[in-house]
Amino acid sequence: MASQWDHIQAVRERRASETGPAFAPGDRRIALCYPSPYRVGMSSLGYQWILSRLWDVGLAAERVFLPEDTDAYRATKTSPFSYETETPLSEFPLLMVSLAYELEVAGLIELLELAGIPPRREDRGPGDPMVILGGPITMSNPLPCAPFVDAILLGEAEETAPVAAEAFFDCDSRGSFLDEVVKLPGAYVPERHGTQLPAIAKATDALLPARSIILAPHTELSNMFLIEGERGCHRMCTFCVMRRTTNGGMRLVTPDRIMDLVPQAAPKVGFVGAAISDHPQLVELLERVSASGRQVSVSSLRADRLRRRPRIAEILRAGGARTLTTASDAATGPLRKLISKGTSEKDLLAVAQQAGELGFKTLKVYMMLGVPGEVDGDMAELIRFTNELSQYVPVALGVAPFVAKRNTPLDGTDFAGISVVDRRVKAVHKGLNRKRATIRPTSARWAWVEYMLAQGGPEAGEAVLRAVHAGGKFADYKRAFKEMDAASMRPWAA
Repeated sequence: MASQWDHIQAVRERRASETGPAFAPGDRRIALCYPSPYRVGMSSLGYQWILSRLWDVGLAAERVFLPEDTDAYRATKTSPFSYETETPLSEFPLLMVSLAYELEVAGLIELLELAGIPPRREDRGPGDPMVILGGPITMSNPLPCAPFVDAILLGEAEETAPVAAEAFFDCDSRGSFLDEVVKLPGAYVPERHGTQLPAIAKATDALLPARSIILAPHTELSNMFLIEGERGCHRMCTFCVMRRTTNGGMRLVTPDRIMDLVPQAAPKVGFVGAAISDHPQLVELLERVSASGRQVSVSSLRADRLRRRPRIAEILRAGGARTLTTASDAATGPLRKLISKGTSEKDLLAVAQQAGELGFKTLKVYMMLGVPGEVDGDMAELIRFTNELSQYVPVALGVAPFVAKRNTPLDGTDFAGISVVDRRVKAVHKGLNRKRATIRPTSARWAWVEYMLAQGGPEAGEAVLRAVHAGGKFADYKRAFKEMDAASMRPWAA
């Protein structure tokens, strides 16, 4: 059985394997928390970038992650502790949390409770830390997090996060601190705003690009230096929350600027951006990184761009990539048009042919099931077309149930239903040529939980708390959501 010493040793080994700037201790100490394990948190560009911004202004921000094995921490009575000084989470006066998506609300609750901190704001006292939340969740719907935090920084927080943290140390009371925070762009203080969210904050171009500051081998993206090639997206797909990051359109970063920022020690470079494949100089970026002897990858590749710029796939394959990844987003062409997705069968077929000719082992195609207007009969077309793609290269169909998000044109769209999605997944699985094509679905059950949170308010967060206390299984979530006041939520349906 693991001991407290084993947990400390594991953290020390990960820290010793990292490459990056030395931590500068100081009196203004902050725990920068990620409510998922280290391997996920350290692969988050946003998390690393906020860490860098806090360090830049002289704040002693220390990293804390949800333990990989929470039961082992609970059994050994070990509090989550920081990677920099091994300080227990509860000893920090201020916690800043980066939360990526809805299902991590449970991770936030677990992280606080493991540290002995009451998760609900109203249950905390003067001796407990204050909690500020930010991250990608704020682009959509952070309201389920409201019961657990003192403030939320909506949108791009690289400017507001350091100001909020400094204000905490300059104020002499909780009330005066919230007086200062509430003045910031995009700052939401639940006990003062209720459920009325302010407009999101948008950082100035001068702070671009966001980039990694620590290279870590024990992560989802081992030792990869992440950097934005652009920010925002001009395509405005009706299902996507990234349409809120436009700030007037795509904000591009030049190849010269990027190459100046890539550290010599980085063996791999990953370009990040909601529309990175639309960058007009992407080929030049890839060629320059590849010419420097580094492996290069791209966060998202649109099929129309791959078809028109075949050099992109050529560079990736020459650098050792075995999988080429793109997205179709819906089962048929008409459904893609309904959600304003311009990808065509012609684009996808050209990409599959190119992947096969270049020797890629797999073409990974991401898509959603259960989009508005979809019917069971659409699965036959999806099967036919996937099998056609697989004649050129083996295909891995990555399927996620459609979840309507706040602040998108499809906000309020019903969830298709767990049984409906499962039935359609089974139909596709049965119809595929399994020697050449596979389907890799995510759970329809947990997508429904995500939907309830994506469409819910603070009461949805309270339901997560009850579900976590009941054991955290799907049945616990289903019961907790069913018990919610029906008048405060959209109609309950699984």
